[in-house]
Amino acid sequence: MSNPLDARGKGLEEEYFHRKNQEAIEKLREKMRLAAQAKEAGTSSMKCPRCDGGILKEIFIEDVPIDTCDQCAGVWLDSGEMEKLTKTDIARWFRSLWARME
Repeated sequence: MSNPLDARGKGLEEEYFHRKNQEAIEKLREKMRLAAQAKEAGTSSMKCPRCDGGILKEIFIEDVPIDTCDQCAGVWLDSGEMEKLTKTDIARWFRSLWARME
């Protein structure tokens, strides 16, 4: 015979984990919604790793997306972006970058 308390405990445990899974799904949906809004606005959903307060804005230099901070003017490159930029004329790249930062 099975113990009715064990069945009740198992049911409560399943309910608890179901609720936790639903909360996690809602957090992920909210995060995805914020990322989509930021992409539409031309900004990133990430904060600047240097000043931790600025929002990263994506600009294009030589068709390569670069993240720049709106507060500290930090420039952040994702994986492979520096290699793409160094294949172009580097002096022209820097002139273009500084012209956009001003």
